[in-house]
Amino acid sequence: MSESLTPQPSLPEAAPEASSYVPPKWRTEPRFPDGPAPDPAGSHHERRIRSFQPRRSRVTVGQGAALQRLWGTWGLDIDGREVIDLDRLFDGLPVVLEIGFGMGEATAQMAAADPDTGILAVDVHTPGQGNLLALAERNGLNNVRVANGDAIILLREMLPPACLQGIRVYFPDPWPKARHHKRRLIQPEFLDLAATRMAPGAVLHCATDWENYAEQMLEVLTAHPEFENTQPDGGYAPRPDFRPLTRFEGQGLDKGHVVHDLLFRRAEKP
Repeated sequence: MSESLTPQPSLPEAAPEASSYVPPKWRTEPRFPDGPAPDPAGSHHERRIRSFQPRRSRVTVGQGAALQRLWGTWGLDIDGREVIDLDRLFDGLPVVLEIGFGMGEATAQMAAADPDTGILAVDVHTPGQGNLLALAERNGLNNVRVANGDAIILLREMLPPACLQGIRVYFPDPWPKARHHKRRLIQPEFLDLAATRMAPGAVLHCATDWENYAEQMLEVLTAHPEFENTQPDGGYAPRPDFRPLTRFEGQGLDKGHVVHDLLFRRAEKP
């Protein structure tokens, strides 16, 4: 029998460290080797309440092909490892951050209507990432970049101060149960962070079809010293022409929901 076939004594497996964190299997196995990472900021595992819920749904052939083909050019993982050079990423265009874009149809429409503004679109939904990349390629939208991961890590660790001309948060998860309201994105702590990354005069634009969430948004934004309501009466704003009707908005309207837009400007420093 050759040496390579000689049975070798088995070695005992090392016991795992009690404090080690073993991520779920779905977070560590890439579905698309050249696409978005399953858990880009795994080294930043934090025990904090998150405002989003990762969804594992079916990716179509076209979406998967777009992820494989375009991620290296128009995609980036939010890993918290370095500060992004937005001027280089968008060829000097002013940049707006969009947090949560669903399937990307509205994002693509806004990018096409305003090619002189860069849109950094963040989401964790893989089919939506692939769909937006496919739409950007199909329509020649060179002003769209797709970011994969936690927007809080992006804002906190990967964007320089006062770099954004706007932030858009359209129809975020309303977390309707009272015990889950703490998971809502628009909270004073989020506004503290967002204000540091917005240039003076930049606009935070939120939209929701949940009355209770709209009231909370209006309350916390009005109370924040770094933001000023663009509406003289201090209330909600009419839907601006540049915000398309989204799929989620249509679903809410079909249910009889009322959609509220809020546009607050980053306060100018004296």
